[in-house]
Amino acid sequence: MSTSIALPRFLRIGAGAVEELGSVVAQLAITRPVLVTDAFLTGRGHTGRLVEILRREGITAAVFDKTVPDPTTDSLAAGLETIRSHDADAVIGFGGGSPMDTAKALAVLSTNGGDMGSYKAPRVYTGPALPIIAVPTTAGSGSEATQFSVITDSATDEKMLCPGQSFLPIATIIDFELTMSMPPRLTADTGVDALTHAIEAYVSRRRNGFSDGLALAAMRTIAAHLRRAYGDGEDRDAREAMMLASTQAGMAFSNSSVALVHGMSRPIGGHFHVAHGLSNAMLLPAVTRFSIEAAVDRYADCARAMRIVTDTSPDDVAAATLAEELEQLCHDVDVPTPRSYGIAEADWHSRLDLMAEQAIASGSPGNNPRVPTAEEIVEIYGSIYSGANT
Repeated sequence: MSTSIALPRFLRIGAGAVEELGSVVAQLAITRPVLVTDAFLTGRGHTGRLVEILRREGITAAVFDKTVPDPTTDSLAAGLETIRSHDADAVIGFGGGSPMDTAKALAVLSTNGGDMGSYKAPRVYTGPALPIIAVPTTAGSGSEATQFSVITDSATDEKMLCPGQSFLPIATIIDFELTMSMPPRLTADTGVDALTHAIEAYVSRRRNGFSDGLALAAMRTIAAHLRRAYGDGEDRDAREAMMLASTQAGMAFSNSSVALVHGMSRPIGGHFHVAHGLSNAMLLPAVTRFSIEAAVDRYADCARAMRIVTDTSPDDVAAATLAEELEQLCHDVDVPTPRSYGIAEADWHSRLDLMAEQAIASGSPGNNPRVPTAEEIVEIYGSIYSGANT
């Protein structure tokens, strides 16, 4: 049985790689892209820098910098107008996961029409779309290398996973220097997000040999460098390592799948506007403990890859140590519980059944080693509110 693998056509990786954006775009015969980013990057002068890099290659870029965290269907309308008025022939997603997800959605909607709800899983869209170039500024989402976009339905607060190769960037620029100004909180949340991608890709029921290698490499790197990057944002070696690991983890889960953590994470973000990486971090230890019994050998491999046990440690010991390490890591990088984040207990518990329903509907829990019932999902949600273990 064969495995289908999808990756960006071009990657430029390393310090200063963003300076090659113009030549990459010109090589693709793109002349009128829209640069999709956020107001923060524009205010810091980074957007203008990219527009100038493109201009030097004779490329006329328009800017849409009104993306929002965890993009919504309503937030796409102004971007579509920018693409139409500029007669754009490509989109460039510049920023964290939200600008890149926005760029992907705009690439599909501007060409094929419709609304994002018609592209959500289980549909897999492979039809017409503008070419997508990705320039990440955070080390975590992996969106620069994935065939997914996540958009929240403004009417229902459902975070919709929209899959298919039409959402895959054609080119990606990986320049770790763009992450040097990330604050500790964002460093932690995106770093745990990347680790979650790697672990879930490796234990997923849809795993394969190609994704396994990328996932294990990403885990090893993140385990060695996340605390360093969190503790010292000027640590160039740690920043570079985390950026590469984030992309490797993105490639891994894009060609395998995510699982229960992500399935449960999206409703938290949709209902309570918790950043995606942070909601993953809230869930990762508890979901791992829930899932271990169904894939002890796989979770043990994760622990060995992360160098928290020896290669000769028994599987049950290694897997248990992994769960303990994930709890310690989240403690070390100050991951809050939903309670300490400020979510009211009544609001949290009143939505658990609906969140469980939405988690299952996303399809991701079905990829988990131990496939949960709705009741078990509700139990996990309840357990993490104040930090209790499942």
